[in-house]
Amino acid sequence: MKAKALWAAITLLSTPVYALEGRIVGTDGQGISGALVEVVGKRLSVTTDEQGNFKLDTDEVDELHVSAPGFSHKVIHIHQNSGSAQNIILSRSALEQVDVVGIPMHASNIESTIPVTVLTGDELRNKQAATLGDTLADEVGIHTSFHGNVASTPIIRGLSGPRVLITQNSLDTSDVSRVGPDHSVATETSTAEQVEVLRGPATLFYGSGAIGGVVNVVDKRVPTDTNTTGEWIVSHDSVNDQKLGSFNLNSGVGNIGLHLDGFWRESNDYDVPESPEIDEDHGEDSVANTAEESNGFTFGSSYILDNGYIGFSYGKLEREYGVPGHSHGEEEHEEEEEEHEEHEEEEVLLDLDQDRFQLISEFTLDHALISAINARVGYTDYTHTEFENGESGTEFTNETTELRLEVMHQAMSDWRGGLVFDYKNSEFEASGDEAFAPPSETETFAIALIEEKHFGDVLVQMGARIEHVNINSNDVEIPEVEFHHHDEEGEEEEEEHEEHEHETFTFDEDYMPFSVSVGAVWEFAPGYNIGVSLSHAERAPSAAELLSFGPHIATGTFEIGALFEPHEEDDEIHFERRSGTPDMEKSNNIDITFRKFEGDIGIIINAFYNQVENYYTEFDTELFAEAGHAHDEEEGEEEEGHEHAGELPVFLFQSADATLWGFEAQGVWQVNQNFKTTLFADYVRGRLDDFDDGDDLPRIPPLRFGASVDYTINNMSANLSWTRFDDQHRSAQLETETDGYDWVNASINYRIPFNNQELTVFLKGENLTDDEARVHSSFIKDVAPRPGRNFRIGIRGTF
Repeated sequence: MKAKALWAAITLLSTPVYALEGRIVGTDGQGISGALVEVVGKRLSVTTDEQGNFKLDTDEVDELHVSAPGFSHKVIHIHQNSGSAQNIILSRSALEQVDVVGIPMHASNIESTIPVTVLTGDELRNKQAATLGDTLADEVGIHTSFHGNVASTPIIRGLSGPRVLITQNSLDTSDVSRVGPDHSVATETSTAEQVEVLRGPATLFYGSGAIGGVVNVVDKRVPTDTNTTGEWIVSHDSVNDQKLGSFNLNSGVGNIGLHLDGFWRESNDYDVPESPEIDEDHGEDSVANTAEESNGFTFGSSYILDNGYIGFSYGKLEREYGVPGHSHGEEEHEEEEEEHEEHEEEEVLLDLDQDRFQLISEFTLDHALISAINARVGYTDYTHTEFENGESGTEFTNETTELRLEVMHQAMSDWRGGLVFDYKNSEFEASGDEAFAPPSETETFAIALIEEKHFGDVLVQMGARIEHVNINSNDVEIPEVEFHHHDEEGEEEEEEHEEHEHETFTFDEDYMPFSVSVGAVWEFAPGYNIGVSLSHAERAPSAAELLSFGPHIATGTFEIGALFEPHEEDDEIHFERRSGTPDMEKSNNIDITFRKFEGDIGIIINAFYNQVENYYTEFDTELFAEAGHAHDEEEGEEEEGHEHAGELPVFLFQSADATLWGFEAQGVWQVNQNFKTTLFADYVRGRLDDFDDGDDLPRIPPLRFGASVDYTINNMSANLSWTRFDDQHRSAQLETETDGYDWVNASINYRIPFNNQELTVFLKGENLTDDEARVHSSFIKDVAPRPGRNFRIGIRGTF
């Protein structure tokens, strides 16, 4: 009898007691298998069984976030001690809804107060390219700088460079892609899990360098679990004979999570549609100096606990690629031209090498005040060297240390949020003939407060951030350069130039950018919401915008920073350090978003208006300067009078008030189980306000619109898309108008179950009409149009 009682007691104690149970169902009442149920504010989640049931072994639940593929996400408020969430009904959605990793507050791309684009899964694999800019080029509101298919960066609503931050797992990529358009972004999308784009000011989360938006490349280099998953890809492109192989693997032993990924890519110069202009310049229908060879790997490991994890990773990236359109001036001497006719075009290569370390931890706490502590630490050592005809030239280095700490508090009167602490130190240096900016160090300290609360059907999000930015350079110089005008016939004015003393000085300046944002999302009817976001953001000018003084071959200009101003004495022009300190850039932005996200029809429409005070851009001084290089001077020793390859127009960084506005629209119709159609359009206009007639901002993308059709049946899926890029007649100083073009793509995927993995054989065609496509936002549009007709074939495996 005692033995039976003891056994009954043991059985009772060993039987799990679940504090919260429920069932996830569709509108038809059928259970949804594999739905993810997460406890908001805690590291606790479960997936539903085949009947849609779930059980949670905690009674400390205020909110649940429920998601499932093909369904709309839902947030459920739980009454304490209810013991049951009963049936939770999810509605079908024609829009793909994905959780955003790059913001501290839990939200999907449909629930966020600011517009967010997320590429993941098959969509990411179908659109991935050799560069980050080209990977995202088809997304609404996002364009590419397109520097010859080898170094393209994203443009968000007409903004790029120092206004758009590119991160890897929410930490700065710390390359030099924001300094010049020929500098590649040091990330790889073939091993990424998803790519997130925050369109509009994201300074609240990422600081003043994100005044135009953020692109966050997410991977699993620091594992968050010990599940065994993996993916591999092998593909070939016809237009440039590109060969790609990549893999990523996640697994674990006990409490130790492990990650390993790697890739290898090799390509030749890419082909373009036949064009008289290209044939005249290059003698062939391909763009010279667009070949690439790159490889990389990442290793990571984590220690997994019940309430979180802590882990580290090391990544190595090596990339060698050509630099198209590399010209040392706009005027060539006749004798040099005759000499070069007998030789192949100058070979210019960039050799990139990056070592990247990350330490990431996330822990939820059972504490009266603090609910979670998340930390991210990164160290990056980046170098790239320019080689001209095999000889080492300019070298760029960037060494960055970054620390990000998020301390989230327990719900207080239903307010959720916390404090974010940021520290970043970047040491930049350029040396060589094309070192247009001096060595500099930029150090940033920041603290931000972010909060959100549900008021019935309205989610309110708000926050503020204050930064201290120090920019220091001990070797700022004003070199001896002759500046001159050209007369009306284009001939150089003959002038006697008085030599000025070579000046070197130290620059050490502090800025205090402040940002504040308030937004709300109102679900005014089931499946519909309206989002409004108001923000004020400030940005300290970058070291390159302040301190540049030299030829920037990638942009075809002689750049001079905002720290300098021209002076004229005795008909001679020279530059001196300006009095006072250049101002911060200040932006006031409003975003309005309408979403219909349930049912067979999905609609997203965004409208934005952005007023910028002290917008930094380059202005034409109507001066010219020689772009002399060391190798040119060596040639000059043999031929007197030809020691310079040519001249560059002089552009000066200055600030002026500007306005940018536009819209993004996307409509999706799930016609039936097999067919889905999509319509989309976007437009941005940017103008300087400090002129009577206004002046267009440089390299603003044109109006774009298009349509796509998706078809799925059994194991096969196919897509056909058409995009129209309109003519761009609005151009800035020294820009030319750009003709529009049509871009037609198609793809087909076939899935084959094989053992414990799924194989996907894919074929993709790009620019099927073989149109000549010149990108208005590219510095080298006249030299390097987009590739001609391309076919990509490959196979992908997942397990």
